[in-house]
Amino acid sequence: MAPGPLSRWRPGRALGVLAALLLALLTEATLRAQGADDCILLEDFSRSKIGEFPVDWVVRGEEGRSMYSVQEEGGRRFLRAASRGLGVQAARPLEWDLQQYPLLAWSWRPLEFPRGADERHLRTNDSVLAVYLLIPYSRIRGPKAVKYVWSERLPSGVRLSSNLGLTQVLILESGPARRGRWVDERVNALEDFKAYFGESGTPKPAGIAVLTDSDDTQSSAQGDYADFRACRR
Repeated sequence: MAPGPLSRWRPGRALGVLAALLLALLTEATLRAQGADDCILLEDFSRSKIGEFPVDWVVRGEEGRSMYSVQEEGGRRFLRAASRGLGVQAARPLEWDLQQYPLLAWSWRPLEFPRGADERHLRTNDSVLAVYLLIPYSRIRGPKAVKYVWSERLPSGVRLSSNLGLTQVLILESGPARRGRWVDERVNALEDFKAYFGESGTPKPAGIAVLTDSDDTQSSAQGDYADFRACRR
């Protein structure tokens, strides 16, 4: 008689297979946990209502609130910025350990570039997308900031300065070729801050901010922001 299923059962072998399976699952769970710990969430807009100004964000003036609204697409929440001749920054006050999490990561999507914008000149200094790292500096003059910009005209890597030197600008993305597409970014904000401001210490962030503006060109601009995180090296 051919051996049946029960006759082929080997307790020791079965326990070994089970142990190996458990070890594999534990290893996978550990790797997932380590991967999750690589970044901390700064903002994903999940606590905000669709169509409204985001929770815990601040802006100067009611007209600025009308520029920014939370939207959802394919299960992803994001901040829609739509400017019509306006230039108002929206900020999210936040503190985190910049030494442990020096990388700033986010996703953004350009939709409408301000007509005739050129960030080198005051009269045309508009951008479809901009993200800021904010560092406390002065209650009167405001924070120091590293500003990452998507420019239609200027090439990636160009450095600029504004706000009497308190805002150091890096053109991170360039051109309209990826209009309407989400692009993921990851920058070493701590190293950029130290290099641009000539500082050696590690500051405590005051938060992040975004700006989609068209006031200098008196045109219109529109873009989206999502999934802000601070990450380890």
